[in-house]
Amino acid sequence: MIKSKKLSKIKNLKHGFFNSKGGISKNIYKSLNCGPGSGDKPSYVEKNLEIVRKKIKRSAKDIFLLNQIHSNKFIYVDEKYQFKSKPKVDAVITNQKNLPVAILTADCVPLLICDHQEKIIAAIHAGWKGAYKGIVDRVIKFMIKKGSKAQNITAVIGPSISVDNYEVQSEFKKKFLKKDSRNKIFFKIKRKKLYFDLPDYVKSILLKNKIKKIEKIKIDTYNFRNKFFSARRALSLKHDDYGRNISIIMLY
Repeated sequence: MIKSKKLSKIKNLKHGFFNSKGGISKNIYKSLNCGPGSGDKPSYVEKNLEIVRKKIKRSAKDIFLLNQIHSNKFIYVDEKYQFKSKPKVDAVITNQKNLPVAILTADCVPLLICDHQEKIIAAIHAGWKGAYKGIVDRVIKFMIKKGSKAQNITAVIGPSISVDNYEVQSEFKKKFLKKDSRNKIFFKIKRKKLYFDLPDYVKSILLKNKIKKIEKIKIDTYNFRNKFFSARRALSLKHDDYGRNISIIMLY
């Protein structure tokens, strides 16, 4: 489990960015696969989620997971929220204590947010589609509408694919430049190939929203030495599926 220096300083807050180590799954899912949407044995995934829950806090409720769809949709969980099926959204915001909220990634940016003053937290799944569509903007704006102030918000960009391994096509770049020509700074050419800097793009969105307390954990999920699940690495190895990393945050 990797921790943020900034979030670790906040009282009554637990969090963690988990890699693939410390679980019970086998083969391509070895070992801490937390993705119910993967082809792994459901009983293994459940056990892995239980391992994570206990590492966060033994008295924590079951982990609140999402049915992630690469959108700009989010959900707010307060005391009135009725727990049914997993909501089809890409971010969760809550003010509830002992409720661990989490997102799953395998190269996309996991973004954990906390307003220590208003006691409100968020977990965001920011792949390029969600970030492009405004998932980060929408969560920050909602938190501010709820009473948060930008100067009280801490945002941590977790382990994700680095610019060195995120190869894209020219059409991809055109899409981003059409939205804003200044987005060209997030692209680089290396050995005649085009690469995109997703973590820095997400950071730029936070800065536009006047968030100053930002931490970027510079760990590349694609690099096998870091022991994270990676969709792109799985594809390059011709695996038919991949495990999911979990990033989690909880007020207590």
